[in-house]
Amino acid sequence: MNTLKQKTLIKPLLASSLSVGLALATGAEAANLADTEVKFSGYIKVDAMYSDYSNGEGVGPGRDIYVPSLVQTGATDDGLGGRFDAHAKQSRFRFTTNTPVDGEDVITGVFEFDFLLTSGGDERVSNSYTPRMRHAYLKYNNWLIGQTWSTIMDLGALVESVDFIGTTDGVAFTRQPQIRYSNNGFEVALENPETTVGTTTTAQISTDDNSVPDLIGTYTMKASWGHVKVGGILRQLAYETQGEDYSDTGIALSLSSRINLSNGDDIRIQVASGSGLGRYVGVNAANGAFLDDEGNFDAIDATAVTVAYRHLWSESARTNLIFSSLDVDTVEGMVGSRTHDVYSTRINYIYNITKPLSVGLEYTYAKRETVDGFDGDMSRVQAMAKYAF
Repeated sequence: MNTLKQKTLIKPLLASSLSVGLALATGAEAANLADTEVKFSGYIKVDAMYSDYSNGEGVGPGRDIYVPSLVQTGATDDGLGGRFDAHAKQSRFRFTTNTPVDGEDVITGVFEFDFLLTSGGDERVSNSYTPRMRHAYLKYNNWLIGQTWSTIMDLGALVESVDFIGTTDGVAFTRQPQIRYSNNGFEVALENPETTVGTTTTAQISTDDNSVPDLIGTYTMKASWGHVKVGGILRQLAYETQGEDYSDTGIALSLSSRINLSNGDDIRIQVASGSGLGRYVGVNAANGAFLDDEGNFDAIDATAVTVAYRHLWSESARTNLIFSSLDVDTVEGMVGSRTHDVYSTRINYIYNITKPLSVGLEYTYAKRETVDGFDGDMSRVQAMAKYAF
């Protein structure tokens, strides 16, 4: 369905529904959406994968997407063999509204949801899964307020993969509520904080004890050859337990770039390193801080790296070669199962049958080592079909 038809069908329906709802609920004059443009977009994506684990059979969301911290480890290969999984949970729907105000200004609203990482489904009969909110924000002039990608992320340097993220180990990746100001390539934001802490007896604690938001600043320089983005995070790491308050400061820097080559290929690089990075990288594979038995509370150092090369075979076909890694500083007393380092490599082939319809095949190898010195690996072959609208 093209955009014109979407507007023709959705806009009157939405306006009518909202007007009736408001009138019934409040008795007030019906809302006038005549000047608001409403767009509906998203995609339907179906994934099928065969995964071979050296230890265990894969757990939780690691069966649906690649989650570095869920690669199981052990002293020996248990030889359980491979597992097959298929799902359509990544399918997503996005509503975007644009309302003209004060002459040339526009207020933009975005709401998006999918079905990954949620409960409510089973594979016995219905395969029904609960929707989850991904984005919910508004933009007005230079301001963004609401939940969306963290400002530290570089969306222009993300790599195309069959897996949900693809560069999961070595890329900053998080969505959260924030207030952001943007101007001429500069962005500064206050974002919702959350400290993850490890102790000598607990692998990870989400504290929710922060008293100030995370401060993030970035600058993006664009050129004919591509772009480069530099950024920094300044955050409070806080934990209150048994009447004691612990606090430390996390400081990290990031550098990312997409370099366009003359033949249409490109190179994508992302690096983030510093103290207290924690949940910002590796999809929560590392903690932000560690509390030992003597009461020492310190930020944990971590470094995330991604390098990828995309080759265009034709206007419709491309291949991505991807390496992604996360190295987390080891502190004496850490729970042995915590991640010390993890990496993944992958190669894919993605082909557009028509512009909105694509298929892809990807091979992934991932290996994880824990603080106690045990390691484990995963090999995965994944196929997908995707219809974007």
